[in-house]
Amino acid sequence: MVSGGIALGLTAATLAALTAAGLWHSRGRIGSVEDFIVARDSAGRGPTTATLVASVMGVWILLAPAEAGAAFGGVAAVAGYAVGEAIPMLAYARLGPRIRELIPEGHSLTEYALARYGPAMYAFVLLVSLFYMFVFLAAELTGITSALQLIAGVPRWQTAALVGGFVLIYTAYGGLRASIFTDTVQAVLIVPLLVASAVGALVALGGTGAVAERVVAADPSLLDPTFLTGLRFGFWVAIAVLGAELVNQTWWQRIYAARNAETLRAGFRTAAVTNFLIVLLAGLFGVAARGFVDVVVDPASDSYNASIAFFVLLNEAFPEWLVLVVVVLALLLVVSTADTLFNAMASIVTADLPRLVEGTTDRTLTLAARALTVVVALAAVYVSLRARSVLRLFLLADLLGVAVMVPLLSGLYSRRPTGPGVLCASLVGLVVGLAYFPSPLVRSALAGLPVVGPALPAPDYLPAFVGAAAASTLLTVVAARLSSARFDLDRLSREIRRLDEPATDGGEDVTDR
Repeated sequence: MVSGGIALGLTAATLAALTAAGLWHSRGRIGSVEDFIVARDSAGRGPTTATLVASVMGVWILLAPAEAGAAFGGVAAVAGYAVGEAIPMLAYARLGPRIRELIPEGHSLTEYALARYGPAMYAFVLLVSLFYMFVFLAAELTGITSALQLIAGVPRWQTAALVGGFVLIYTAYGGLRASIFTDTVQAVLIVPLLVASAVGALVALGGTGAVAERVVAADPSLLDPTFLTGLRFGFWVAIAVLGAELVNQTWWQRIYAARNAETLRAGFRTAAVTNFLIVLLAGLFGVAARGFVDVVVDPASDSYNASIAFFVLLNEAFPEWLVLVVVVLALLLVVSTADTLFNAMASIVTADLPRLVEGTTDRTLTLAARALTVVVALAAVYVSLRARSVLRLFLLADLLGVAVMVPLLSGLYSRRPTGPGVLCASLVGLVVGLAYFPSPLVRSALAGLPVVGPALPAPDYLPAFVGAAAASTLLTVVAARLSSARFDLDRLSREIRRLDEPATDGGEDVTDR
């Protein structure tokens, strides 16, 4: 085990350096709340690609893909997870230019939901997006605190306080501009550190041949790319990740931060390839762990440790210098995602304040954004100290995204969908998904209902996610076919304006939503 003092000192030094970089870059650049939450048209191709890679590559890549490889189906599951992370980036390469075209002065997916579908769907999308991003943030802090506790004995509250505190300082001060700049720095460091960690791990474990032999001895199916369990996992997790990312405000912010549509497309496509390779590499550590250390894969066991399989392997089989390299890598990963999520959640609420509170000034909105960032950080630290499995922490939030993704985004391309129709489709999709969702908390709540309880099907993630996506998509199509409404998509650009300009509705009737 690495010395706790060394690990804590390295943590503080790394965080302090990133914080100083974020503060230095954003000094004098935040002239308005627009600069703080959007940084519109400010990022070229390099920074755009870097921030897309760094924002998604949180510490979860050392945890969730490894957990998938160790406990959910070996290399087949890892490959599915990698594909799942690439698909949303490819989707945004097409969605992003469309969003910029229809809503050139936008800020968030929730203001689109309000303008396109009305207040009911807006409220639902707001809850879904905030819940997903908060869970993502809490999972990141859960991962890094659990990892440092395992490999260095650092109390979880100390790691959470350091990470949350340092990231909060520069994020609350510099907003999205600080986040994009530090993301660029982190991306430049993350990729070589991850490669160095992989090479060092192979050397420490005796090479690829030795790793393969040990894994086969532990469980031959882990290296079978056609292993049915792994393929099933890969299929449903790809749907889960796609749904979650399509309601993630992080990407909507970066759609507007990119310099132009071509920069945006190139950035998302490059990020798709990079993310696929990184997740694939990280997930293989979980497969390797099964051959060298005792990984408990029964989720019902109190000793379940598959969610930290990589760090169990690291702690027992790697030299101290490699452990310290991974500590730095993990810190860069968690910071690259935490600052993004802090700012994204604050930006959603801040963009909506002018519609809820009359007479808000630019200064008031900027202060509100910073105050919300503080609240989000404190709440996420609190939750992270009580969470357990990183992968399972994501799944309920993913299900919400899967149920809402097609109904929400259909309005970008079709004039037919209405607010009541897409809300109904989202809710039905969610109900179908929850009926199958393997969560003791969810199932115990549903089992207590008089009619629903006896009719609950056997729990299974595959029908939960596929069912939620299929039901919501089918009902969206049916509701649109039956609708007589024809929404004027040009209204989106007229109603959604910069925060320093008054919003207008063009005097048009809003009942066609």
